[in-house]
Amino acid sequence: MSAARDDRPAVVAIDMGYGHLRAAHALAEALGVEVLQVDRAPLAGPQEQDLWARSRRFYEAVSRGSQLPLVGRPFKAVLDALTAIPHLYPYRDLSAPDLAVRALARLIDRGLGEGLVQYLKRTGRPLLTTFYAPALIADHRGLERVHCVVTDADIHRIWAPIDPARGKIRYFVPSPRALRRLRVYGVPEPQITATGFPLPPGLLGGPDLPALRERLRARLVRLDPTGAFRSQYRDELRLFLGDVPEGRSGPPLLTFAVGGAGAQASMAELFLPRMRPAIEAGRLRLALVAGVRRDVADYFREQVHRAGLAGQLGDTLRIVAEPLDAYFAAFNRVLAETDILYTKPSELSFFAALGIPVVCARPVGQHEKINRRFLLEAGAGFKQWDPRHTAQWIDEWLLDGTLAAGAWSGFMRLPKTGTYRIAEHFGPATSSSS
Repeated sequence: MSAARDDRPAVVAIDMGYGHLRAAHALAEALGVEVLQVDRAPLAGPQEQDLWARSRRFYEAVSRGSQLPLVGRPFKAVLDALTAIPHLYPYRDLSAPDLAVRALARLIDRGLGEGLVQYLKRTGRPLLTTFYAPALIADHRGLERVHCVVTDADIHRIWAPIDPARGKIRYFVPSPRALRRLRVYGVPEPQITATGFPLPPGLLGGPDLPALRERLRARLVRLDPTGAFRSQYRDELRLFLGDVPEGRSGPPLLTFAVGGAGAQASMAELFLPRMRPAIEAGRLRLALVAGVRRDVADYFREQVHRAGLAGQLGDTLRIVAEPLDAYFAAFNRVLAETDILYTKPSELSFFAALGIPVVCARPVGQHEKINRRFLLEAGAGFKQWDPRHTAQWIDEWLLDGTLAAGAWSGFMRLPKTGTYRIAEHFGPATSSSS
């Protein structure tokens, strides 16, 4: 007698920047399953792990190098070439595979992802992946029930199968542009669903978003110290959030987060010295998120001491660094308190849907340029001004209600329930806790 089929999705990601893992952790929490990594055991043997590790080191080196002045120009050219996305307009057939697609197909034919394929065959579980390679591997090997979550507002041709008309991958996309992009890449429209990016269930509180609404009410008070925004939009706020407190509250928390490669960490050296008066006076709180990189955390600590702010550590200033297995939960705890998110326009762009205005540092790669455009067009994000004067332009945006308006636009205009919409495809969502 054969074993019963396991219908719990295998949530599979990769350690190639935080974006793919961040989405996977949110979905795994909602579905009550673990996160598997295609570049680690049990899905990858030693040889395959080494291949993925070399790819990751190359990407991180190019990403960090692209941020260097003058000498970084060749790195930036390489990164732009790797992440290049053709103009979407005029609409035309872009289904022909490019060199990157053909190279990946050759690796698959040589056995890339064999551990993943055998795991899926052995368990019978459907695949839900937040990285293109596992989906393409499973589809190429003839597996059924393959699902792929897109993690950028627009994407490279490599996300679609080499023969997209014959592929059976079901895509969940975070933006209308990503949907249109997959269509011109040749993916049949019935296989694409616009859901929004999968956000952490704990920051949502359930499909009705009680935790999100409660935090947004408090955040709008901190982002609107003069009451200018709340006075103008009092009726709309009451309609969607209930009564928003009047008056003033404590200082807002500005969270500066760097990506997995550690690119742009050096910006802290620019803004910390002139931010000291606002932090010491209690007008602004600051969180420096180093992610999993201890070298970046050490660098942040050094810059805090050089700026004369060591006495504020643990009070109005904190540094966040954790091992990978603890990082996402730690970051979500910080994000629950965050009022302004300052970061490059990575997958964190979609977190503006939580009602957190995003200040965009310089994009790293073509896909991040489009993520920034996605934010700006929604009114939920802002281009950074001179980083040396961050404290001053943040203060200006607070006083005139600009950041409060950005928080409101993100909440109103960006999709918030992607986690639950994707989970519902596999059955009722299992997590609604705040």
